[in-house]
Amino acid sequence: MKHPDTHSPVSFLANVARLPQKGLPVVIDADAGQRALLAVEHELLSVENYRAELLVEPWKRNGVKVSGHVEADITQACIVTLDPVEAHIDEPVEALFLPEQSKLGRQGFDGGGEILLDAEGPDSPETFSGDAIDVGALAEQFFGLAIDPYPRKPGVSLQAAGDAEPVENEFQQKLRSVLGKS
Repeated sequence: MKHPDTHSPVSFLANVARLPQKGLPVVIDADAGQRALLAVEHELLSVENYRAELLVEPWKRNGVKVSGHVEADITQACIVTLDPVEAHIDEPVEALFLPEQSKLGRQGFDGGGEILLDAEGPDSPETFSGDAIDVGALAEQFFGLAIDPYPRKPGVSLQAAGDAEPVENEFQQKLRSVLGKS
């Protein structure tokens, strides 16, 4: 995952100070340079296309809700053969934000207030400062989470050819002799 201070290749600052009641639609179509930076950032062979469609709208009193989806076509290296493996990503994006100066934003989990979380429910709101939220970086986070960390070419096994029996290391052999197992 990227460091929070790092600038996203698909950065888009949405001004949330005066959001329309119906929300602010944001569409991010990455150009060739942005796609190349995304590929480097996420250790991919290439990103053929990347598109995020988001809606930034008011939530509760001072909060902001960002929803939509990010869609991309990527090429990764197979973890076994290093051959190219193509993948399609279509990931929903959903996040809530509260200004730091809001009561819940100030108190958070330490302020003595009780916050109940459902493991299967939505994430708790994040805080933001200023008048803008980088919704492009948010979409990139969801894109990164959707990438298969262990891509394999169809039909390829993780077991190397000829390795039908697992090989024991020296520690395992000593442990087996101490325990008296053959």
